Amino acid sequence: MRNSLIVMVKLPRPGRVKTRLAPALGTTGAAWWYRHQCAALLRRLEDPRWDLILAVAPDAEGMTARAWPAHLSRMPQGPGDLGQRMRRLLRIAPAGKVLLVGSDIPALGRAQVARAFAALGAADAVIGPARDGGYWGVGLKRRQAVTPRLFDGVRWSGPHARADTLAGMRGLRVALVDMLDDVDEPADLAAVPRSDRARR
Repeated sequence: MRNSLIVMVKLPRPGRVKTRLAPALGTTGAAWWYRHQCAALLRRLEDPRWDLILAVAPDAEGMTARAWPAHLSRMPQGPGDLGQRMRRLLRIAPAGKVLLVGSDIPALGRAQVARAFAALGAADAVIGPARDGGYWGVGLKRRQAVTPRLFDGVRWSGPHARADTLAGMRGLRVALVDMLDDVDEPADLAAVPRSDRARR
């Protein structure tokens, strides 16, 4: 069975993506940053060791949009809050190990993805933590680990997201891998060393 790397992406439209960057960059600048961040990330993450799949939003437009490479497989994120969408994506992923990641992590590259998949050799689940208490990725060895209440009650976009997610994984062997930061606020972008923005 192949490993599947699923990247959650949004159509890079002004006012629809990275809105918390808008006070510093403007809505157009925030969308421009996100579009180029996604393009660079996807180039870094393509690798023969796994299948790279895009989970797109909005659903219908995202499936045909030219914003991302046409050769990459796509699936719609579907309706619901972040937890509901993540649970659905993990449940419908191809059989085998699956890693679900965000698209706003400048330091994410092949090495971190490879370590996450390797961790799933002994663990049932893997989390890539972020310093703000959240996480940049979550993975499972088997789809059967996706329970109906996985990600329920998670306080997203705050310091408790990782702890809440771990609480919902009781009974699973969970491994933590590389600490990476996503970009939500202008200060987050300024804090990313230039060398980290293209780390592999």
